Amino acid sequence: MYSNFKGILTENKKIIAVKDINSLESAISSSSKIIFLLSSDICSIEETTRQIKASGKLCFIHLDMIQGLNTKDNSAIDYLKENTFADGVITTKSQVAKYAHKVGFLVVLRCFLIDSLSLNTTLKLFNETFIDAIEILPGVMPKIIQKLCKKSSIPIIAGGLISDEEDIEIALKSGAVAVSTTKLNIID
Repeated sequence: MYSNFKGILTENKKIIAVKDINSLESAISSSSKIIFLLSSDICSIEETTRQIKASGKLCFIHLDMIQGLNTKDNSAIDYLKENTFADGVITTKSQVAKYAHKVGFLVVLRCFLIDSLSLNTTLKLFNETFIDAIEILPGVMPKIIQKLCKKSSIPIIAGGLISDEEDIEIALKSGAVAVSTTKLNIID
C-alpha cells in the first residue's frame, strides 16, 4: 500500500492518538499527519475513518479497542477493509497483524514492555515481514528504545506516557522514528 511508510513516519514524527471520540475534531485540526484511533465502535467506525481520511491524514484503527469487533477471527478485519477508510491497523496480536497485512493494511504491532520476557518476545518479532512498525509502550524508556532500534530495521514508534516535549525529544534521540501521544497540546 505505502511502500515508504518508514519515510512517512520519519517526516511526521508526532502521531496523535485519539482515545476519546470527542477529541477527534481537534486531532483532525492538528498538524499531525497520522491519527491512531484508539476508541470507536462498529456503528461509527466507517464515518469516523471517513472524516480522518477526508482531512488528508493517515488513519490507523486500534483493532483491540473497537467495541463490537471480535478479532478472534478474520471476518472483523475483512469487514474493516471493505467498510472503512482506514490505511492501517494497530494490534497487540501477531496473528491478527499477519492477516491484516495480507489483506492490504499497514500494520503497527503494539508491544508492552514490562519485563525481560516481553522484551525478548518483541526482539523475536523483528524478522517478521508483516509488521510495518512496532509501537513500544511505555515510550519513556530511552535505553530500551536504543537497544531495540539497534536490532531492528522495522521503524519503532514510542507511545504511552509521552506527556511533554522533553519525552518526545528523548524518545526521538533514542532512535524512535516517531512518537504517539494523546496530548494534543504537544503536537502543534
